[in-house]
Amino acid sequence: MIFLYQTIFILLSLLGIGIGFLLVFKPQLAIEIQQRFYAKINWKIEPISMEKEIRNTRIMGGFLIAVLIVTLIFACL
Repeated sequence: MIFLYQTIFILLSLLGIGIGFLLVFKPQLAIEIQQRFYAKINWKIEPISMEKEIRNTRIMGGFLIAVLIVTLIFACL
């Protein structure tokens, strides 16, 4: 049973790392996906400064990757 939990944890962590790489390398796509989602629930969002939004999205993606790698290292010890 522990093996199943570890496998699920590792797979979810790898999925999160993949999302982090999306945020780092394709921040415009991530912002567009978010805007489409909010449009479906009747909200219109747009950043005041797209330049800052892209920078911040890349930073968040890098932070997500770093946190998940550290988590995987400690979980596998």
